Amino acid sequence: MTDATSGPPRWVGMVLIPLVNLFLALAITGLIVLGIGENPLTALHFLVYGAFGYIEGLGYTLYYTTNFLFTGLAVAVAFHARLFNIGGEGQAYIGGLGVGLVCLAFDDTLPLILIVPLSIAAAAVFGAAWAYIPAYLQAKRGSHIVITTIMFNFIAAALMVYLLVNLLIKPGQMSPESREFTPNAWLPFMHEAMGAIGIEMARSPLNLSFVWALVCCVLVWVFIWHTRWGYEIRTVGGNETAAVYAGIRPARVIIMAMCISGALAGFVGVNEILGVHHRLLLNFTAGYGFTGIAVALMGRNHPVGILLASLLFGALYQGGAELAFEIPAITRDLVVMIQGLVILFSGALEHMFRPQLERLFQRRGAALPVET
Repeated sequence: MTDATSGPPRWVGMVLIPLVNLFLALAITGLIVLGIGENPLTALHFLVYGAFGYIEGLGYTLYYTTNFLFTGLAVAVAFHARLFNIGGEGQAYIGGLGVGLVCLAFDDTLPLILIVPLSIAAAAVFGAAWAYIPAYLQAKRGSHIVITTIMFNFIAAALMVYLLVNLLIKPGQMSPESREFTPNAWLPFMHEAMGAIGIEMARSPLNLSFVWALVCCVLVWVFIWHTRWGYEIRTVGGNETAAVYAGIRPARVIIMAMCISGALAGFVGVNEILGVHHRLLLNFTAGYGFTGIAVALMGRNHPVGILLASLLFGALYQGGAELAFEIPAITRDLVVMIQGLVILFSGALEHMFRPQLERLFQRRGAALPVET
C-alpha cells in the first residue's frame, strides 16, 4: 500500500534541495555580475570552460576535487556520529607533516613503491593522532568538539611554523620550508602515468592521489553502511541513549569516528606534499579543511554526494581562476565571493527551501489515490 500521508520522496532532500540552493547561489551571482556591467552568460561560459573545457583545466579541477574528497569524507564520518569536526584544516596540516617526515627520512634509501604506502600510513596516523585529543576530551571530559577542534587548527599552524623555522628548514635559505625530496619520493603525476601507457595528457598538478581519494569513497561507504563499527557510529549519531541500551559505548565510538575523520583529512598531505610540492611548506592546506564542511553538507554526508559536491567546488576553484583571467572586471575577490555564496546556500542556508518543497511533494502525494 502506498501511504499518501508519508513524507516526500528521498530524492527531494538528496538531489532537489541541493540543486535549488546551487541555482539560487548562481542566480544571485549572475545579478552581481550584471551589476558590474558584464554578461552573466559569458561569465558562466568562462567558468564552465575553465573547469572542463580543456584537458589542463580538467586536471586542475580534479586536483582540487581530490582535496575536497578527503576533507568532505572526514567531516561526513564524524557527522554520522553527530560530531561536528571543524578541525580538518589542522588534521590535514599534521597529516602532511607525517608525509614530509617519511619522505625526508627515506627518500634516499627506499623505493617509491614503499615510500607511498608509508606516506599514506603516516598521514593517517598523524591526522588521527591530532583528532584523538579533541575526541578524548569530548568523550571523557565533556569538552565540546567544535571548540576543541577549532583551537587545534591554530595549534597545528603554530607547530608547523615552529618546526619549519627552527628544525626542518633547509640550511642556508630564508624561506620556511624543507629541502626538496629526491625524485624517488615523488608521487607520479597523472600525465606521467597516462604517458607511460601511451595516452597523451596535458601537464597539471593532478596526481595518483586522486585514485586513492576514489578508493577512500568506496571504503567509507562500506565502513559506514556495511560494517558493525559503522552501524555503531550511526546509532550513536541517531540516538545516544538507545545506543547505550543496545550495549554500545558512545565514548569509544566518538573516539573511533574522530580518529577515522582525522586520518581522512590527513590524506590531503598525500596529495599536496607527496604529489605536488615535494617538500614541507607552510599553508599548503589553503582552507580545504573548512570547505570540506560545505562539501559534506551539500553531499548529504554520502560518498556519492560528496564526490559530486567535491567536483562542483573543484570546478569553482579552477573555473573561477579562468573567469578572473578572461574578464578583468571580475576580480579574484569577486570569485571568492561566488564560492562563498555557494557555501552559504549549500551550508548555512541549506534548509531554507526544505519546508516549502516538502509540503509541495506531500500535497502532490496526498492528491494521488491510495493504492492497495
